[in-house]
Amino acid sequence: MDIKEIHSPADIKGLSLNDLEDVARQFREALLFKLSHHGGHVGPNLGMVEATIAMHYVFNSPVDKIVYDVSHQSYVHKMLTGRVDGFIDPEKFDTISGYTNPNESSHDFFTIGHTSTSITLASGLARARDLRGDKENIIAVIGDGSLSGGQAFEGLDSAAVLGSNFIIVVNDNQMSIAENHGGIYENLQLLRDTDGQAPCNLFKAFGIDYMYVKEGNNIEALINAFKQVKDIDHPIVVHINTQKGKGYGPAEIDREKWHWEMPFDRLTGNPLQIDESEDYSSITGDYLIKAMGRDPLVVAITAGTPTVMGFDAERRRHAGRQFIDMGIAEQDAVSTASGLAKGGARPFFGVYSSFIQRAYDQLSQDVAINGNPAVFGIFAPGITGMNDVTHLGWFDIPLISNIPGIIYLTPTCKEEYLAMLDWAMNQHETPVAIRMPGGRVVSAPDRTFPDDYSSPRAEIVRQGSKVAIIGVGDFFPMALKAADILAESGINATVINPRYVSGLDKEVLENLKKDHTLVVTLESGILDGGYGQKIDGFYADYDSVKVLNYGVPKQFLDRYNVSEVLTELRLKPQLIADDIKNQFK
Repeated sequence: MDIKEIHSPADIKGLSLNDLEDVARQFREALLFKLSHHGGHVGPNLGMVEATIAMHYVFNSPVDKIVYDVSHQSYVHKMLTGRVDGFIDPEKFDTISGYTNPNESSHDFFTIGHTSTSITLASGLARARDLRGDKENIIAVIGDGSLSGGQAFEGLDSAAVLGSNFIIVVNDNQMSIAENHGGIYENLQLLRDTDGQAPCNLFKAFGIDYMYVKEGNNIEALINAFKQVKDIDHPIVVHINTQKGKGYGPAEIDREKWHWEMPFDRLTGNPLQIDESEDYSSITGDYLIKAMGRDPLVVAITAGTPTVMGFDAERRRHAGRQFIDMGIAEQDAVSTASGLAKGGARPFFGVYSSFIQRAYDQLSQDVAINGNPAVFGIFAPGITGMNDVTHLGWFDIPLISNIPGIIYLTPTCKEEYLAMLDWAMNQHETPVAIRMPGGRVVSAPDRTFPDDYSSPRAEIVRQGSKVAIIGVGDFFPMALKAADILAESGINATVINPRYVSGLDKEVLENLKKDHTLVVTLESGILDGGYGQKIDGFYADYDSVKVLNYGVPKQFLDRYNVSEVLTELRLKPQLIADDIKNQFK
């Protein structure tokens, strides 16, 4: 059967085993075709081909409901549910997202991009089914290290007492993004080694029934297993042992690298474009490795994404026990950082802006209230960060800057970042977060930077009059360019680098009142609760000073074009300059 003829799961239900294996081959080829041209999650999807086919062969989607954790392992599910063109037609590559999306198909039940949520989401569907008196199967698929997240444990705990049909498919490929960490994976290893027969069984300890499938990439074995659990009257875990990257040699060998990849050459596995430019991940990794060499109490922490702060396999080996991977568990990482700081260590937790949202309570309760001097590096923030709706990085300024007791710094260039990082790692008074500039690394070797960031001290880079432009972090160069354009029209703008978004340099702002009537703020984040709103509030009682805030309205966007969004928000130097000139007409 040609996969172009598959429009719904019903189209594969009458196929023979040989035909299903041929469909699996075609799906794997379609995955590699799209991913090699477009990029995306390679390993997770190659490893789930057979399991996805088997689930849709046995169950009756969308009546039976399948919920994918993280859902970056749902590409074959999409092909089986009428979206195959998005994988085989280059003109339609961008018509589907990399995650499940109810707007695309009735077979998708949630938009999911963060991890460890499928069990609780699916258990909610199961409880709703029971309240309605219906009988459909509810299946939660979880894998890629997602079991380490606290919500997964909470989901297992509540699922155990559900008392009705609930099927949890644990896709065990022995990997998170990098290698797995944590005691739960020791038990999974034991279960694999004993073909699921070990008396020590995490899932049974919760009170959940259990089944093991040794050959998790064998369609026949999977179909037999799913047939056994279909219409079951109680919760059960189906533990499948799969190969991440199955069917593509480079992805089988280097499973960490091939978790997600940019476009690549199919024959060699080499990326089509090699970017050797410096980035803040490698800058951070180099700094921390050197700091570890000087001080055995310096610790780098990750929550399953070590390369976000430059800790590739080589740096991890070099760091030894001064590197801690908590698994996909941001809450645990933040609280551990607080505990390390309290114990006299110097922890740095590097995390994507999108993922720090998962640990707001720990930032507030365990870090800020206790005042422990942990350091947090916030990566991929703002408009230039990740652009999928589930991974937006523009909420961190309101989230972090409004927690009392945490200093949130916004460097504008490499040298300023290193100065801030060095101060943060060597002070013992307060928790500090540092927001990495987005885009390419900007270097300013001729600028000088202070050695103390304990209080808001804005930097006046250019002194002018009438209008002041405050450029936050990576939008500081935009402020300079807008000022250059204004200078051509005879408007000499003051340009300010605030350095600090968790407080205001009130002395600088007071002085602006003397000869400025317009203050403009530029920030790569949402305006509600953001830095610009703080400036607006400061001048609220002064009619002589008007404030213009540039940033992102409170909204979700999905797979947006950065340049188009910046233009729409008038966050381009020429557009900003035009708006300012219009204020003086």
